[in-house]
Amino acid sequence: MSQDAPHKRDIRIEVPVLARVEGEGALELKARDGRIEALRLRIFEPPRYFEKFLEGRSWREVPDTVARICGICPVAYQMSAVQALEQAFGLESSEWVLQNRRLMYCGEWIQSHALHVHLLALPDFLGYDNAIAMAKDHPEAVHRGLALQKLGNDLIRFLGGRSVHPVGVRVGGFHHAPSLEDARALGNRLEAALDDAEALVGFTAGLDLPVDEQSFTNVALRHNDDYPMYAGRIVSDQGLDISADDYADHFVESHVPHSTALYSHLDGQPYLVGPLARLNLNLDRLSPRTRAALDATGLTWPSRNMFHSLVARAVELLEALQEARRLLEAYAPTDTPYAQVEPRAGEGFGATEAPRGILWHHYRVDDEGKVLTARIVPPTSQNQARMEEDLRQSLEAFGLHHDDDALRLRGEMVIRNYDPCISCATHFLKVRVDRGEE
Repeated sequence: MSQDAPHKRDIRIEVPVLARVEGEGALELKARDGRIEALRLRIFEPPRYFEKFLEGRSWREVPDTVARICGICPVAYQMSAVQALEQAFGLESSEWVLQNRRLMYCGEWIQSHALHVHLLALPDFLGYDNAIAMAKDHPEAVHRGLALQKLGNDLIRFLGGRSVHPVGVRVGGFHHAPSLEDARALGNRLEAALDDAEALVGFTAGLDLPVDEQSFTNVALRHNDDYPMYAGRIVSDQGLDISADDYADHFVESHVPHSTALYSHLDGQPYLVGPLARLNLNLDRLSPRTRAALDATGLTWPSRNMFHSLVARAVELLEALQEARRLLEAYAPTDTPYAQVEPRAGEGFGATEAPRGILWHHYRVDDEGKVLTARIVPPTSQNQARMEEDLRQSLEAFGLHHDDDALRLRGEMVIRNYDPCISCATHFLKVRVDRGEE
């Protein structure tokens, strides 16, 4: 086929399996005459039924159970769960508990963002197939990423007992209060990492990121004082401003024929959650040092370029390091790391910011605190409709006249921007293109 007739090119991309997904999925795409006719991001893993598992379980079991939904962001599931159950029981958390929940959440942001930036996304922009190949020529980048990830994991372990599926969280607070000596040692390590984290913001902004301006709705939490993480109202750049209690009145989940995963829409439209949406909606909540590092990049914010999600993660990593350092400086052990719980019948709602975006929980419990119903809406599910919309717009803007490898790589980069659990495969799209001429 001649290059001067790209409109004659028919494209069919079928990816039967997306490797290393937290679940199983596939991508199907058909295009003709330079336009995409059909695009489906299929998730065909059998349902995991975690919500059903929780029914009939005691409130005591919920935090440890939901932590096992995800090995990368278990803290997020625990925090949204305890927030909802405490509302159901009419329990007010102490300031010590609230501050240390935010501290533990900082650890999850640090480890997750460090992993994504350095090991999953960076090889795309430096021209490598994977992080192992990249490490030969850029060992400093890999070492920095692994060091920051370990620091985040150690911060989770500080309060959680372990970094994967932590067991230190309970309704009402924490099972134990770490020592002041351990807090000071961890704080010193955080302080030593700040310069590297600040340099990472400029480093990501200096990469040859594609220019891919799109129109989309940003949705994130917003707090009166802090950059949103553990608490806040759910807002959008289209005027939405609601509490977690009202989430189901505005956000609707639905099944589509090609996916067992639910799709989520806000007033009938796809929307974005995650670092880019959070940063777009909360620029004025950044600390002075983080804002200065962001301004020094020369990039325009709020941003409509989805590839600026990489920069947003670096910004949030720096913010989380500073916040964790601040909280550890003020840390003091307590003899009462949790409040006594008196179960009662009721319902509660929780919404926190997982590294990948808003994580919403809703529970109904009986008078003994046993779960009657549970509903959990994770960020990757909320982003799925936006991912399909992004793939369509980005691939068409990129140009369907490009060869198979270029289309595959662009598709992978688009999906990796959202850091869904399929990100841990460096090249998960095996593209087969059928061409024909009319």
